[in-house]
Amino acid sequence: MLARRTFLTGLLLTPLTRALAGFTGRLIDYPKADFSKFSKHLRPVGRALELPEYYVWCNSPIYGPDGLVHVFFSRWDAKKGMGGWLNGSEIAHAVAKKPEGPYQVLETVLAPRGPGHWDATTCHNPSIQFVDGKYCLFFMGNSNGKTDTKRIGLATAPSLNGPWTRPDQPLLLPGPAGAWDDHCTTNPAFIKHPNGQYWLYYKSWNTQEYEAAKGQEIRGNRKYGLAIADKLEGPYVKFKGNPVIDFSRQGNNKQFEDAFVWRQHGKFRMLARDMGVYSQEVGLYLESEDGKAWTFPKIAFLPIRDYGVAEPPAPPKLKRYGRLERPQLLLRDGKPEYLFCASQGGQGMTASSFILKVE
Repeated sequence: MLARRTFLTGLLLTPLTRALAGFTGRLIDYPKADFSKFSKHLRPVGRALELPEYYVWCNSPIYGPDGLVHVFFSRWDAKKGMGGWLNGSEIAHAVAKKPEGPYQVLETVLAPRGPGHWDATTCHNPSIQFVDGKYCLFFMGNSNGKTDTKRIGLATAPSLNGPWTRPDQPLLLPGPAGAWDDHCTTNPAFIKHPNGQYWLYYKSWNTQEYEAAKGQEIRGNRKYGLAIADKLEGPYVKFKGNPVIDFSRQGNNKQFEDAFVWRQHGKFRMLARDMGVYSQEVGLYLESEDGKAWTFPKIAFLPIRDYGVAEPPAPPKLKRYGRLERPQLLLRDGKPEYLFCASQGGQGMTASSFILKVE
């Protein structure tokens, strides 16, 4: 479980701390100790994949054998508004000669399949991986346009350009009624363990808690579990010690989502979006020796405005304007090079990718 620590409050960052943190602009007031080393190496690049007719989300990048940067991302019709991700998202593929772009959108890779399918109404949360000589696109689908049928699936292809073999069944199902994860499985984060096993991290929550929290800022309590398989295609067996990440004991309905996992220098490392541990505005960074017991998080990244990036005023329709979500890393030889996030705003004031260089 998470290592506990005492929160420090009311302290202001000194000019020295600001310099060490590598940030410019208006900083959120947290002590120096709250910032991860990762956070000190980020430089803003800017927005990409600005498609005014769409909301763009969940930007998952990978280097291809062609030397190009391939990004698999969610998009949905701008007419649906921000909530369209739940009942009309599709996963598309774009390429660029360099991580900063510009990007050319090639095609839709996965779209909702309609009645009778587990991914009938949305395809979302893409996470692209190269595993065992094939490309693996982990994603979430649902069958009724609601949260209670969200399920993680896995599509595979011999090339980043397909053809993609689409799953007839989800990769991972929720737990039984009353379990902490009985509502759904979503927001996949995958890593192949050094021991050869296949580890799938997933977000879920309890239905009763979710229903009881109607009217609150954040409904339910989002936690992360781990499922392990001996084969890529499964079956995935849930770890008996789940949930492996749970902030509920911290009080005030603290939780998190949007995990991305990788290994570096012999440790498991995770990025995620904060949901109240520090604030609703920042990202989180965690470490683990074994991938099961994780350190208490530190701040991984800040809102766009805190990197000295000037953007137009927020329109009324965008309630999370300027916040960075869905962190995904572009890795080269296992080392982070760029951080791809999603953020409301951009051309058309919908949502787009926002990229930071990891220096």
